[in-house]
Amino acid sequence: MKIIIVRHGDPDYEKDSLTDKGFREAELLSQRLVKIKADAYYCSPLGRAKDTARPTLEKLGKTAQTLDWLREFEGRVILDGKRVQCWDRLPDEWTGVPEYYTYDKWYNTPLMQTDNAQAEYEKVRKGIDELLLLYGYEHSGRQYKVLRSNHDTIMLFCHFAVEAAMLSHIFSCSPMVLWHNFIALPTSVTTLVSEERTDGTATFRCMGFGDLSHLYAADEEPAFAGRFCECFSDPDRH
Repeated sequence: MKIIIVRHGDPDYEKDSLTDKGFREAELLSQRLVKIKADAYYCSPLGRAKDTARPTLEKLGKTAQTLDWLREFEGRVILDGKRVQCWDRLPDEWTGVPEYYTYDKWYNTPLMQTDNAQAEYEKVRKGIDELLLLYGYEHSGRQYKVLRSNHDTIMLFCHFAVEAAMLSHIFSCSPMVLWHNFIALPTSVTTLVSEERTDGTATFRCMGFGDLSHLYAADEEPAFAGRFCECFSDPDRH
């Protein structure tokens, strides 16, 4: 089985849509994705994900099922009296705490317990487990029990933070590392494939993370959304 995870195009957050660049990216993305034979399509309920999926779906004459848990990850913490995203923290706030690097301990840290980070993570874990169960893969410990071995391909249009949360659960690793040390830029494509090296059990392996070859092929510069300044003196966001 293959799982293809697509991040939305360059976002216009105020409109919950795409910028002009984002729409160009989505068109270039569609020229790539129509060549992939997928068995089903799933999409976040948010506009920027739907606008990204639309060119691909229209070209194929397909529709995508909307899954609410594919929306951008809504985990929050209370820091200095403010409710802020749990998945966008400064390095000094988490890298010195070993528990943040552990799959089943990161959400038990004092900061993560101040709000809904664990509850939102459970929603994503439940969502991806229920989806994979439909295709015959039942989460069992840190592997999957194979109920129906297959070569199905599914495509998910969503957002970076929820993508990282999904991957962390599938790989049994902390999402903090994925959120802060990896970045899937707008319209990037991540591909997982199941491997059944023993009869009846499977794991998933990443064949490509955050791939942007469709943009490079068209000489379209990748968007910056999701990144931070390369050097502190740069004018980009810190």
